[in-house]
Amino acid sequence: MRLVPGSDRCRLLLAIGSTLAVVLALGWMWWSSLLPDTYDLAEMGYADHGGGPVPSAMAGHGHGTAVADLVEARSGPPDREVTLTVRDDGERITVNGATPGPTLRFDRGDLVEVTLVNDNLADGTTLHWHGLDVPNAVDGVAGLTQDAVMPRESFVYRFVADQTGTYWYHSHQLSHEQVRRGLLGAVVVEDAPERDVLAVLHQYDAVPTLDGAADTTVAPAEPGDTVRVRVVNTDNALTALWVTGAPYQVIAVDGTDLHGPTPVAAHAFVVTAGGRADVRITVPAGGARIDFGGTTALVLGDDPARGSTPPQPTGFLDLLSYGTPSDPGLDASDPDRTFDYRIGRRLGLLDGMPGRWWTINGHLFPNVPMFIVEEGDVVVMRIENHSGESHPMHLHGHHALVLSRDGKDASGSPWWVDSLEVAVGEEYEIAFVADNPGIWMDHCHNLPHASEGLAAHMMYAGVTSSFRIGGHDDNHPE
Repeated sequence: MRLVPGSDRCRLLLAIGSTLAVVLALGWMWWSSLLPDTYDLAEMGYADHGGGPVPSAMAGHGHGTAVADLVEARSGPPDREVTLTVRDDGERITVNGATPGPTLRFDRGDLVEVTLVNDNLADGTTLHWHGLDVPNAVDGVAGLTQDAVMPRESFVYRFVADQTGTYWYHSHQLSHEQVRRGLLGAVVVEDAPERDVLAVLHQYDAVPTLDGAADTTVAPAEPGDTVRVRVVNTDNALTALWVTGAPYQVIAVDGTDLHGPTPVAAHAFVVTAGGRADVRITVPAGGARIDFGGTTALVLGDDPARGSTPPQPTGFLDLLSYGTPSDPGLDASDPDRTFDYRIGRRLGLLDGMPGRWWTINGHLFPNVPMFIVEEGDVVVMRIENHSGESHPMHLHGHHALVLSRDGKDASGSPWWVDSLEVAVGEEYEIAFVADNPGIWMDHCHNLPHASEGLAAHMMYAGVTSSFRIGGHDDNHPE
């Protein structure tokens, strides 16, 4: 038998020890990345107070107001009652037998009661009211504001429709799958009826459609008619629109009217994923046509392009300087809290899976910031994107005022958003008032990105959780 010399034995032991150390380190990294079967989102990550004082009434300590209690304060019988029945039809998920589901139209100030019925969707479902700043308990996020509604169960959403504008509803249970398959519909809130046309954009199996149809849609219109076109982008990526045959005005974005919009010609306009834009057109004798990304189109009256697809203009309308200034009703010069939301990407493990995952402030989910605010705070948030891909960022429960982009101050109409496209290398400053208590998602609305970890939350001090991710109802918001 050959004996191993002492020096060789030492090298062997060192090699074994080094290998064991690497294996143990990788094993610890894998184990620490695993998400529990059930957990409270309010207890994940780390608290970020935005440079403000630590609130005396912190959430998660067995006191305060529970999310489930943050309901509509107005009592009495509803002004509008709607039932929406969700069904898995195999290839599609339908709402009341169709996708997109029915457009819900409310008068401003209506007390609305919507009953969601899950016919047979095995994974459960919810309804999120995208852009409507509803009370937290009816925001429709599984595991955060409610439990998923399971087959043969129902849930009642009750809120006052007090924001005029164009919005939409969609699932926030396995949203990256259920929205893609068709669980969505438009919402319109009006002060008074007007001539409008809905243009709900959605891709089914990578086929772009307008209101569910892949062909060009024609809306009857006479020369001289003024039409408000309500564009709802339900897809995961932005889309460009342009108008042939007439100038147009962008009169509202994300449900908020713009001040002093001017006529636009020979320029395209980009609608953020999840966002909405209301476009006003006065129809000329030859008709008008709106093209969406060169794949679908809406014709008002006659088609000035005679069925062909007009080329997309090379110039784009910039909302940072569009329209005329007015008082936004928000002074963000001395905010109570300032948060950074830096989006990146790096190699790592997410729930035990290796990959290049999205990061927030350098951290992988779930070790991401919980933005802590107090009711009444004026909040400024700086959003930076160094991830290599564009991201449509969506804050639930609030609208934010765009202050600047890449250091350039906004100079046009006050530009309020709930969905903001942040391109690669861009930096935005936005501001809002913390006036809607709860625990709110603040995530990318490219929904697969959110399911890959690009999701943070904002918590009001004194609010406590009522629901858990996973658990008996298998809550999975993204």
